[in-house]
Amino acid sequence: MSTRKTNYSFIGIAFIILVFGIIFVPKIIDRITGNDVTRTESRSKNVSTKTKGFISDLMFLEINGEPKQVPSFSFVNQNGDTITNSDYDGKVYVVEFFFTTCPTICPRMNRNLVQIQNTFSDFKDFGVASFTINPDYDTKEVLKAYAENYGITNPNWHLMTGDKDAIYELANVGFNIYAGENPNVEGGFEHSGNFALIDKNGFIRSRKDNFGNPKIFYKGIISEAEKEDEDGETEEISMLKEDIAKLLKEE
Repeated sequence: MSTRKTNYSFIGIAFIILVFGIIFVPKIIDRITGNDVTRTESRSKNVSTKTKGFISDLMFLEINGEPKQVPSFSFVNQNGDTITNSDYDGKVYVVEFFFTTCPTICPRMNRNLVQIQNTFSDFKDFGVASFTINPDYDTKEVLKAYAENYGITNPNWHLMTGDKDAIYELANVGFNIYAGENPNVEGGFEHSGNFALIDKNGFIRSRKDNFGNPKIFYKGIISEAEKEDEDGETEEISMLKEDIAKLLKEE
């Protein structure tokens, strides 16, 4: 092959590469910037179709490979209104299980939640869902007085009562947050002091632990001011606030 033919071959190849770059590279860039090309780490197809736009680095809790979503519920709140899971659509919210006569952890949990309420007072898309595990005593009137006593003012903070079996099913199966009756403990009921964090699409979310696994829940008993309890457990209210702020930015 002559030198002239070789040069022509190189020129032809270079021309093809140039044309490819002019035509296809801008299209690839457009797809990336337009979010047609997306990252799928730790996200199922169901999640990606329900959470469009910006998604934070918070993980989805997955059960059997599927993201865990809040189950349907319907209870009466402190104002006598029927509240369902649909009332929280488009809102970031924190979930707790408590009872008004709790002599131990509930007052601490709800003081922490009131602090969180006040931190996000300017956000109409933030709320709290509090479910009593003693509905026989915690009527709407009792819950109303409790809300006033604690300074609960967020219109999206519903303290709910209703069928006991449905509430316990929601706690132990729906959220995997333990609640039960126990006449041998102070107050007659025992329950987790943890909070669950729910995104605008009804999925349970949390940050990663040091091993890359979801923390799932946030400790609700220790306050920011306390830093840690007598057992050396550190507070997670500040962590919860940070993650609420992240979810509020999601679309």
